[in-house]
Amino acid sequence: MSTEVQIHEKLPLVQAIPLGLQHVFAMFGATVLVPFLTGLSPSVALLSSGVGTIIFLLLTKSRIPAYLGSSFAYIAALTTFVQTNHNPTAAMGGVLAVGMVYVIIYFLMAAFGTRWIHKIVPPIVAGPVVAIIGLSLTPVAISMASKNWPIAAFTLAVAALLSVYAKGFLKIIPILVAILAGYAVASFMGLVDFNPIYASLSQLFIFPVKLGSGFQLPSFDKVALLTMAPLALVTIIEDLGHMIVLGNITHSDPIENPGFHRVLLGNGLATVVASFLGGPPVTTYGENIGVLAVTKVYSTFNIWVAATLAIIFSMLNPLQAAIMSIPTAVMGGVTILLFGMIGTTGLRTLIEAKVDLSDNKNLIIASVIFALGIGLPTHGVAWATIVGITLNLVLKGQPKPVETTTFKKK
Repeated sequence: MSTEVQIHEKLPLVQAIPLGLQHVFAMFGATVLVPFLTGLSPSVALLSSGVGTIIFLLLTKSRIPAYLGSSFAYIAALTTFVQTNHNPTAAMGGVLAVGMVYVIIYFLMAAFGTRWIHKIVPPIVAGPVVAIIGLSLTPVAISMASKNWPIAAFTLAVAALLSVYAKGFLKIIPILVAILAGYAVASFMGLVDFNPIYASLSQLFIFPVKLGSGFQLPSFDKVALLTMAPLALVTIIEDLGHMIVLGNITHSDPIENPGFHRVLLGNGLATVVASFLGGPPVTTYGENIGVLAVTKVYSTFNIWVAATLAIIFSMLNPLQAAIMSIPTAVMGGVTILLFGMIGTTGLRTLIEAKVDLSDNKNLIIASVIFALGIGLPTHGVAWATIVGITLNLVLKGQPKPVETTTFKKK
């Protein structure tokens, strides 16, 4: 097996299934955490992520290996309308509005093209933005790992050792093996609660979406629409950052091919569908991008498998319960590696582009992006990206020295 599996390559199912499962494990915790915090159904969120990812893959022509999961940007708004106001249909109207903002911007980009994106987001902006996408997530990983540092450290060690020293197929599933190894050790130490798994056996199948009288369409509440729709601009900017990361990792240019406008259309329509299912808005996931960086397996076929597994898991109660029983510290161990890999990818962008940090313009742009991206408690990546783009357009760099030629007298 080659050291890298490219986007268009299709591995046999016997390999693709565990690789897809690896992606499911990577996104599962964050995807179901959003509905737990907001009062929505975890099963519906899982279903929405699987269906949404398939929509995204179709509309991006299977050229972007990205998985869509529940977005954290909308937690506060969803909580207000679902739990405080007890108006879930208004919340879903807001989710629908978010998807429509994506679709509107898709039409604008389809009309005016996407080449201008590279002009306003050169390597001096892209590199730090990519880095802070990973670094801004590391406090979450540390918080998870701190629940039990010995278990987290063991899981991280297994993932790291396999990534470096494993041979063959084992080398490309280090995250999956590390999670299973961490789970086994945690079970031996009595840290896994199996009771929810036993209880779930009494109801093997669940149907996330209630049809008939239980199914409610989104309603249009002015406050919900005005609260949630503007947040789409935040996640659109984060999507742009993710596409830059993916391009660097997979040696491709998703912004140009298939085009960032297709990314927006796929994400937007996936969110529209989520609103009718009763799930939160979906967005591309950094956790799964981290899996690509660690494994160097970029095949979109594995993402198709992951999406299919997510849909199946949303209906199989024992499987959901089993995954939910994975100790937080185990996932903390692997996410330290995943998020750290994203961060270092941004630094690699600066190095490969040979960005001159002795130029005050470049130094200021990078410094401000890092400070805002890591320091701001909410939407730091989005604000850092906006400010970085603005500084790049406003500031002037140092003039390049004019090379002179010295002529010797004959």
